[in-house]
Parts: sequence; C-alpha cells; structure tokens
Amino acid sequence: MIDRDQEIARIEGTEDMSALEALRVELLGKSGSITALLKTLGKMNPDTRKVEGPKIHAIREAVQDAITARKQAFEKAELEARLATERLDLSLPVDGGPQGSIHPVSQVMDELAEIFADLGFAVAEGPEVEDDWHNFSALNIPEAHPARAMQDTFYVEAEEGETPLVLRTHTSPVQIRTMMSGKPPFRIIAPGRVYRSDSDATHTPMFHQVEGLVIDRDIHMGHLKWTLETFLKAFFERDDVVLRMRPSYFPFTEPSAEVDVGWSEEKGRRVVGGSEGWMEVLGSGMVHPRVIEACGLDPDEWQGFAFGCGIDRLAMLKYGMDDLRAFFDGDLRWLRHYGFRFLDVPTLSAGVGA
Repeated sequence: MIDRDQEIARIEGTEDMSALEALRVELLGKSGSITALLKTLGKMNPDTRKVEGPKIHAIREAVQDAITARKQAFEKAELEARLATERLDLSLPVDGGPQGSIHPVSQVMDELAEIFADLGFAVAEGPEVEDDWHNFSALNIPEAHPARAMQDTFYVEAEEGETPLVLRTHTSPVQIRTMMSGKPPFRIIAPGRVYRSDSDATHTPMFHQVEGLVIDRDIHMGHLKWTLETFLKAFFERDDVVLRMRPSYFPFTEPSAEVDVGWSEEKGRRVVGGSEGWMEVLGSGMVHPRVIEACGLDPDEWQGFAFGCGIDRLAMLKYGMDDLRAFFDGDLRWLRHYGFRFLDVPTLSAGVGA
C-alpha cells in the first residue's frame, strides 16, 4: 500500500510547477501508482473491496488535495513576484472606458419587431424618397384631394418631365410596394424614418413610424382590435391596458378608427394602463377597397386592416421622456441617461403569450 503521508511530503517538497506536474503524472496519471492501485479494486472479492476501497480512495483524494494546494501556492508566489517587479499589472481588471449605448428609438424598433414576429409579421422596408404615386395616389389621395393638406410635405424638385418626388410622409408606401411585389396573403410591419414640415415639443421634421398591414380573406375589425390589444399589452408589459376605438377619417382606410389607451398615475407620473383617463396612441382601419384595387388585387376577394403609430411617441410613453426634440439633439448626457447598454437592454423574449 502507498504511504499517504510520504507522498504528501514529496508533493509539499516540490520546488516548481514542472516538478509538481511530473509528480502528479507519477501518482495520478494513466500509469500512475495510485491509478494502478485503483484498478486492483475490480479484482478483489466484495468483502475485501469494502475494506480496501475506502482506504485507496482516501489516499487518492488526499494526494489530489495536496497537489491542488501546492499548485495554488506556486501561482500565488508567482503573482506576488510579478507584482513586486512590474510597474503595471495588465492581468488585473481596469476601469471601463467610454461606452456607447443603444438609442431608445433603436431599442423600441427591436421590441416592435420581436412582438410582431411572435404574431407572424415580417419586417418590410422601402425608400425614404418616394414618388407621388406611391406616397399619395395609390393610397386614395389623388392630386386634388384635400387630405394632402393634412400632411406638411417636403417636396424634392424634379427635373422637367420626371415624376415629382417627396420625402415620404408615412411608411404607407411600403405597404403599396409590398402588395404590388408579391401575392397575398400579407402580414407585415414597416418601421422607418418619415418626414413632415413641423417642429415643436411633440413634433420634429424627421421622426420614426411603424405601420402594420394584414391582407387576407375574410378579415374584419375584430382581427384588428385583437392585434392592437395584444401588441400594446406586450409592448407596455401590462395586462391592464384598455383600448378605446373612436371613429375617424383616413383616406386609405374605411372604416377608420383612432385608438386610445387608458392611463393611470403612478408615483406622480402618467403611465399606460388602468382607466383614469385616455390618450391617443395610433390610427387604424380597414384597408380601403380603392387601395387594394390600385395594387392590382380584387377587393371582393381580399380584405385587410392597417395601423400606424409613432415609434418616438411609444418610447416617450414607455420610458418616461417628455420632449421629442431631445431624441435628435445628440446630447450625450441625455443618451447616457435614456440609452440602453447592449448587454442590459430590456427583452420581450418571453413572447406575447407569456
């Protein structure tokens, strides 16, 4: 039998890591003496194994513990020697330098994509400089239509004989391009930048919008209401979100509805959820038959709904911001306060059914 105390004394007497490693192999390696002793257990009769087994295992554990302790002692001594001679220890953690953050708009866009992906929606994109037909005419807003006066549009000067261009006033042209480039059914959201000539605490010349579109057979307002309820409850992460749909007018939907959500006051701040009051969050409605027809589809066969809201406004409501202009000022103090570290961003990965 191996003398445990003698082997431990040999371990404690090693002078460096290489000597310790050689001794470890000698004792515990594949051909080591303790390993060979362990292999004899299988040849012993049960009574002898009950007696000798604990002894052999105790020797192995004691030797292993001694090797580990000696290794740690060598490592500690090595570190202390380096610290005594080095002016700068590069192995120790350092203070983090300047770090960027995820802008609230980008964060909310990611949250929207995640929620609607759970509902079976794809993300669609389109150009920000649009022609007049996609931005207005195909959406049931012909040239003389008074609805054009509802949107303060940035026009791009066109060369003689060319189609007039505009900075898109909404992401609805993405819906038109989607319906014209594929075959129904469609289920998409279209997030992106839009432009209108307006600027105050709640409006900026450039802002972000997300619109949704569903085109299928036998679609009705009930589908629209369920989709919006599910979306808003998931986004604000509250089950007490209450919707109110008010009749409204949009040239590209009929019937149309403004959607309000209930709010309540918590810790001196107005938050979405509850029913102390109402605030408008988005517009919606059933896609106008003329819009479906303009895209080459039969409105008697295909129906759908659409909705749209400001991404910046959603961020303000969820994360407690009070001035839309601060989103685009580039103030680092504001970004550090409201931005999200890429490792700490909120996630809605539990899904809309959670």
